[in-house]
Amino acid sequence: MSIVRSHILGCGAYLPDTVLSNAELARRVDTSDEWIVERTGIRRRHIAADGQTTSDLALKAAHAALEDAKVSASEIDLIVVATTTPDETFPAVATKIQSRLGMTRGAGFDIQAVCTGFVYALSVADNFIKCGQAKTVLLIGAETMSRLLDWKDRATCILFGDGAGAVVMQAGSGHGDARDRGVLGTQLYSDGRLHDLLYVDGGPSTTQTTGKLRMLGKEVFKHAVVNTTNAIREAARAGGVTVDEIDWIVPHQANQRILDSTAHKLGYPPERIISTIAEHGNTSAASVPLALAAGIADGRIKRGDLLLLEAMGGGFTWGAALVRW
Repeated sequence: MSIVRSHILGCGAYLPDTVLSNAELARRVDTSDEWIVERTGIRRRHIAADGQTTSDLALKAAHAALEDAKVSASEIDLIVVATTTPDETFPAVATKIQSRLGMTRGAGFDIQAVCTGFVYALSVADNFIKCGQAKTVLLIGAETMSRLLDWKDRATCILFGDGAGAVVMQAGSGHGDARDRGVLGTQLYSDGRLHDLLYVDGGPSTTQTTGKLRMLGKEVFKHAVVNTTNAIREAARAGGVTVDEIDWIVPHQANQRILDSTAHKLGYPPERIISTIAEHGNTSAASVPLALAAGIADGRIKRGDLLLLEAMGGGFTWGAALVRW
């Protein structure tokens, strides 16, 4: 029996030209390259230029993904953008991308699940395709996290960067098992009780400002390792595979120590976890597609590989997706 599967046809990425190194950052706050690398693994991050918006970054990644997929904008039925940093409170970044691509059909909307946004949006796009409401979806994770940072707070300003990644998904067919190509399953979670561990202290209905990012790093670290490990195991189990059968884990890039601890807890080879943290920092909803694009570009990820995409973010939200590339 044939079933509908969401095939990922192509992937694209974009990083702003401006690169902020640890050494440059150390001239702004009381820190050092050694201190940052030891605690996070981050060496540099990309920062959006003055006047460069989240939709600007998203559009660049969208064009790259469409080109890679060999799909025209006129074929897109739906645009889903995962972002915490929209250009404006409204309208959605997705509708701006729709306009800038010259699309006059279909629909577009944003998803807000912070760093887990891309995984959440992947699940939403997959379900639109499986239920027949869309055939071809442009999915984007894009952030200008630098606009939410308190540059006097060394605990947070060292961590984040800007960027965008995108994929094109299209309805295909499969047999209903782990040998199929495409999205094999998604697992989504949240726990609103943990709000105070990672949040932004502003918003339209509270302070009427965008606010600044606040985080209790040690507590976030503990929850990140436990939650993402459990999500990976559940996604593998639900997909009918073992963790050992996964070719590559493509994680949210929050902290290299989180990635290393997750690998240790799973008994999974750390060299099979795609890490871009050193070059990108934490790009929130953009980090998973940026890591995916990096793994494809350097030849590590090949067609037919079994991938596990995972993330955790403020809210708390977390989740995982099993994908046959």
